Amino acid sequence: MEEPLAPEPDPSTPTEPPTAPPTQPSAELETTSDARRWAMLCHLLALSGLLGNGIGFLLGPLVAWLVKREDHPFIDDQGKEAVNFQITMFLALIVSVPFLLIVVGVLMMIAVGILMVVFPIIGAIQASEGKAYR
Repeated sequence: MEEPLAPEPDPSTPTEPPTAPPTQPSAELETTSDARRWAMLCHLLALSGLLGNGIGFLLGPLVAWLVKREDHPFIDDQGKEAVNFQITMFLALIVSVPFLLIVVGVLMMIAVGILMVVFPIIGAIQASEGKAYR
């Protein structure tokens, strides 16, 4: 038995173009001042922890994110970004230690140190404006 063929589409009827998948709404539109403040704090705690006791660069953003992540999606997003960046920088420091025997390790550590100071400041400024920082 042959299966019936599907009817041919009528070429005179316009077909709808495929729709784009829904995008996440802009973080700028949905942030509150409290959410922006906490997101900014997640970034700044990394900086203050780095300049303070040395290990707080990871613990500060982690604690702030864990405490406030349920309050607002923007805090959750920026807290994750701050923690992930600090973990990446910590791993970069660990990788650069074996290279200290040659000059490359010193240059790597200087570069990572500069990034660990500059990027949290940029992230805090962006978060205070309600923009998601990547």
